[in-house]
Amino acid sequence: MSIQTRRERERAEREQLIVKAARELAEAEGWDAVTTRRLAAEIEYSQPVLYSHFKGKDAIMAAVAVEGCAELALELRAARAAATGSRESLAAIGAAYTAFARRRPALYDAMFTHMVGLPFATPQAPPALQEAFGEILSAVRPVTAPGEDPGLLTETYWACLHGLTTLMRSGRLPEKAHDQRLQLLIDHFAAGTEAGRATTGRAPA
Repeated sequence: MSIQTRRERERAEREQLIVKAARELAEAEGWDAVTTRRLAAEIEYSQPVLYSHFKGKDAIMAAVAVEGCAELALELRAARAAATGSRESLAAIGAAYTAFARRRPALYDAMFTHMVGLPFATPQAPPALQEAFGEILSAVRPVTAPGEDPGLLTETYWACLHGLTTLMRSGRLPEKAHDQRLQLLIDHFAAGTEAGRATTGRAPA
């Protein structure tokens, strides 16, 4: 192994260590507790070493968000693959998305609540963000009515999922009725497309 290769590997390992420490600290104490000084102490590196990898907390949170989107994409893909039928796939995506947010609240906040400087909804978005969105798109496209834009419909479905999840987590909506709200959302999405298929004679997916 060349010196350059070894240095690159060691640098990647340090970056992963920083991201891991930030995630663990945020899940335990919230993102307000995550500071470069605290992270440097946690990983036993100096702050200058930490800054040689990330410009600051926002850059670390962005790296956490990208990592989280990659994990979310895998979970959504598994949920969609296990479903049979378009309505079931849409429901599986909704349930998996909600479960992810419940299980990893700080990670979810880094991904979709805090400002982290990542380009969303553009071709410049990191691949992990595009993959997570693509999994939702794959579930929404089969229930897209003729003439509708599947991308816009996917954004709308995602916005609904995020809104329901966020309001539930903050206590603005009672958690006990979350599954019912999710079912209402899925029913309305599917019902509109089924009406469109009946009008056009298009067979369901």
